[in-house]
Amino acid sequence: MKATHYRTLERTGERWAEKAAVQFKPLYKVQQSMIAVNSEEKFQSHIGFGGAFTEAAASIFHEMPEALQEEFIKAYFDKEQGLGYVLGRVAIHSCDFALGNYTYIEEGDSELNSFDISHEEQWVIPMIKRAAEQAGEPITMLASPWSPPAFMKSNGEMNYGGKLLAEYQQSWANYYTKFIEQMELRGVPIWGISIQNEPEADQIWDSCFYTAEEERDFIKDYLGPTMHAAGYQDKAIVIWDHNRDVMVQRTAIVLSDPEAAKYVWGVGNHWYVSEDFENLSMVHHLYPDTHIIFTEGCVELTDTSVDKNDKSGYLGAWGNGERYGRNIIGDFNNYSEGWIDWNLLLNEQGGPNHVENFCEAPIMYNRQAKSLIYNNSYYYIGHLSRYVEIGARRIKTQVIGENLHAVSFENGNGDRVVVVQNEGHVAKLTLVVDGLGAELSLANNSISTFVLKE
Repeated sequence: MKATHYRTLERTGERWAEKAAVQFKPLYKVQQSMIAVNSEEKFQSHIGFGGAFTEAAASIFHEMPEALQEEFIKAYFDKEQGLGYVLGRVAIHSCDFALGNYTYIEEGDSELNSFDISHEEQWVIPMIKRAAEQAGEPITMLASPWSPPAFMKSNGEMNYGGKLLAEYQQSWANYYTKFIEQMELRGVPIWGISIQNEPEADQIWDSCFYTAEEERDFIKDYLGPTMHAAGYQDKAIVIWDHNRDVMVQRTAIVLSDPEAAKYVWGVGNHWYVSEDFENLSMVHHLYPDTHIIFTEGCVELTDTSVDKNDKSGYLGAWGNGERYGRNIIGDFNNYSEGWIDWNLLLNEQGGPNHVENFCEAPIMYNRQAKSLIYNNSYYYIGHLSRYVEIGARRIKTQVIGENLHAVSFENGNGDRVVVVQNEGHVAKLTLVVDGLGAELSLANNSISTFVLKE
């Protein structure tokens, strides 16, 4: 059996480069580093990759020349040439990657009589429609709020945390259904909502704090019933939408209450703070009917200058892409069903951001040169998104080897896709797939995809 081999490697400039086919044989050498794949053991189904249509991303997109807009849309949403994105995330009014704080109502309007999302018609909605046109299908959109309007909060402002005041819980629940209704009237279907982006973070930008008990009670007493009453019982409700480190405890408090749990589709997680991937598996084993999805991750820039060292946090650093690969592999190996990146597009500075919280995106726009910057994270994502089909099942993958990461899927046609990331100096390894083995030499700091045709 032969496998097609695609490789990305910094020092050679290879990006999804097709290498010599790999021959798998019944007899193979057992080496110190090994990867074993067994397609008889199947796990969760894959629902796709995507990114966030923030106001920052959309404003830059519409600033670019038409030719670059076309290149950008194909780079993400074309199923043959690009990443084949099918998922998206959108903020319910402003977030940090907006041009400023804004809402859809007039100050103090708890009845929502002034509700108007026309702000999104300038940039965000047209960008989503362009993406859907290229994808050939509606983008599966998750909507998330960063903060209720200022008057609904304990601190009287959208930034710096604060809490949702009890007397506005019903009004805030109504706000979600109004948003869904108005987006869909404008041709943007909403697949699901999360309760709150990062409910344990008091940020200098749009943010709101919920304890696990407050999140549970808001779902149970307000949001869940309101969604059902509005006819949106088919929309997914995602809880947590924050870091992996305490997701088990947060999830347990909500899902141990059957009246809250009946409204919950799944749990969203972010990559900041920890790489405790095993927490996803714990959630799965505690609540096997609950879905898990990655909803945000990005590299926060410690320096906006270009630095090509293998040090994460610098614009263009190879380690930034490796962080993507390691996290994607780790999440999928622990029952994540989909992976939504943060900003689809930023400028060369890592913005705009209304509090200067600059970050890297897989694709960035150099305003001076009027050209697109493809960071290595773009290619690391593509090593999965281009070859793992929607509906593919994850299959058992066991790894022995330092700084070696791997995940495998079986596509609907029976093809097996094995993705291997080598962050160390594994000179040789043996890859065994369903009893057939191949001895490989993997370059250090590389990522490879092997596609074994049925």
